[in-house]
Amino acid sequence: MTWLLGLTGSIGMGKSTTAQMFRDEGVPVWDADAAVHRLYALGGMAVGPVGAAFPDAIVDGAVSREALKKIIAADPSALGQLEKIVHPLVAQDRAAFIAQNTAPIIVVDIPLLYETGAENWLSSVLVVSASPEVQRARVLARQGMTEAQFEAILSHQMPDAEKRGRADHLIETTTLDEARAKVRALIAEMKGKTDA
Repeated sequence: MTWLLGLTGSIGMGKSTTAQMFRDEGVPVWDADAAVHRLYALGGMAVGPVGAAFPDAIVDGAVSREALKKIIAADPSALGQLEKIVHPLVAQDRAAFIAQNTAPIIVVDIPLLYETGAENWLSSVLVVSASPEVQRARVLARQGMTEAQFEAILSHQMPDAEKRGRADHLIETTTLDEARAKVRALIAEMKGKTDA
């Protein structure tokens, strides 16, 4: 049996860093954002259907995220249309990744995990978190990020307190050493379950 561990956390909580810690321990990680990048890239499976729905979104043979942002800003209903095209392709990409891996544990990194109901098919869910002060400092340190953008992103994400309340596992990412120790302990715990 393969243990499918969902990994999620709000922006700036250390999700990408934690995903890398699992990779460092030899655990395969499927990344939803990376899958979308592959689908949008030149030759990607989303280019044709997105181009058919939104011709202006295709730049140099690939889907332009900047062009999509402008299209959605002008017509908010475009987001739902885009999701109908992209979500099934992302699900296909994820299923292929899981099928190709025979590891006892696979991490499935999904930013909007609870928002899309993914907890229903996962073995368990890990939420990464940090204090609001640490989160804000991390996000605002990103190049080009503004307070307004940060607040807009937060408004689309489930509040951290709610994610914490629903999580099967929680890792505080305040220090790298503590987070890494917790990742190793969680891997050991899940391997015990898959060996049972």
